Amino acid sequence: MAHLGSAVRDYRFTLMRDLMDREGYDALAFTQGDFFEFATNFHTDVQPWERPILCVLPRNGEPFALLNELSTNHWRFSTEAQHLWVSDVSFYAEHPRLSQRVPLATQWVEVVADKLKSAGLHRSRIGVDAGGGPLARVPGLLPHLRLETATGEFRKLRFVKHEDEIALMREIAALSDWVQERYRENIRPGRLVQELDMSMAALMAEESARRFPGENLEILRCWTLSGPASCAPHGDGRSSGARIEEGHGLVNIVIPRVNGMVVENERTWFCGKPSERQVKLFEAARVANEAACEAAITGSQVCAIDAAAQAVFERAGVADLILHRTGHGMGLLGHEFPEDMAFNTRPLLEREVYSAEPGLYQWGLGGFRHDDTVVVGTKPEVLTKAPKDLASQTVN
Repeated sequence: MAHLGSAVRDYRFTLMRDLMDREGYDALAFTQGDFFEFATNFHTDVQPWERPILCVLPRNGEPFALLNELSTNHWRFSTEAQHLWVSDVSFYAEHPRLSQRVPLATQWVEVVADKLKSAGLHRSRIGVDAGGGPLARVPGLLPHLRLETATGEFRKLRFVKHEDEIALMREIAALSDWVQERYRENIRPGRLVQELDMSMAALMAEESARRFPGENLEILRCWTLSGPASCAPHGDGRSSGARIEEGHGLVNIVIPRVNGMVVENERTWFCGKPSERQVKLFEAARVANEAACEAAITGSQVCAIDAAAQAVFERAGVADLILHRTGHGMGLLGHEFPEDMAFNTRPLLEREVYSAEPGLYQWGLGGFRHDDTVVVGTKPEVLTKAPKDLASQTVN
C-alpha cells in the first residue's frame, strides 16, 4: 500500500525512544512541518511560523498534538483514512466564537503549558527539533521545564529509511520514469518550455490517479531549462515565453512526492544532433552520475559519493564547470538530511537514500546533469531507471 502504515510508525517511534534513552530526555517536541509529519504522518497544511503546531512524544505515555483550527477537517479526513499515528489532538482558534469556544492563538503558550502539566511533563527535560518560536516561551510559565534544542539528533532520526518507505520510493521512482518517457515523446523545436512542463505535470497527475488513487500526490517539480538558460542550475529568471530551439540541450527535473516521500529524477536531453562539445560534457555528466551511484556503499564515507563524481570531472578536464555538490539526502523533503555530502566524513548507513546529481555548467552553452535517487547498500540500489545514454536522450 502506498501510505505509510503501522510498521513505519513503530520503526520511527522506536528511533525516537532510543534517542530519549540515549540523551536522557523525558519527551521529544516537534514544531517544524517536516518533523511534525515525521512523528504524526499528518501532511502539515499550515506554515508553522504563522500558525504554530506541536507534537509531543513522551518517553512514557501517548503522544499528543496541538494544531490550528484550519487543520480540523483535514485531520478528521486523515483519521477516517486511518493514516494518523497520534489520536490525542487539540485545536486552537484564530478568532473568538460565540459558542463552543476553544483557546485562541494568543493563548497558545498557556495551552501548551497546561498540556505538558497534564501529561506530567512540567518538570521534565524535553528535546526540541528547533530553537525559538512560541515553544521557547513556555518555560516562563513552567520554571522547572527544560527545553533543549537537539536539531542535529532529530535529523539523524531521518537518515535510515524503513523498508516500507523505500518500497514507496520505488513506486514513486517508477512514476517519475514514466514521466521522463513522456518528455521524450514531447520535446520538439518551437514548443514553449513552460507549456511542455505543465503538460507533463498534467500527465503525471493522470498516471498517479491510476497508480495511487486516493493518496496524496504533490508535483514538486516538472521543470525544464532549455539552451543557454540551463547553464544556471536554477534558471535565468526569464522563463516566460522561452521556447525549445533546434540544437538546444535541455535539463529537466521531475520530482513527485507521494504520502510524504520524495524522489528526484533529472535528465539531460538534446533537441537535434548535439555538438562535439555538448557530447563531451553530456558523457562526463553521465559517467560522473554513475560513479556517484556506485559509491553509495555501506561503510564508505558520505563524501565519497561527491569525490567519485568529481574524480570523473577532473579526469575529463572539465571540473572548472562544477557549480554545486553531487547531491543530498532524500526522504520527506526534496532536500533531506544530510545536506553536507561534499565534506561529511561519517560512514554511509545501510538504507540511507541520496540524490546523485553531479552537474556541469558552461556559460553560453548550457547545463549537463543526470540525477538518480539511490539507496545505500553493500550493492547500491538506483531507484530511478530512466535511460540516460546519448542515443536515448537525443530527440530528432
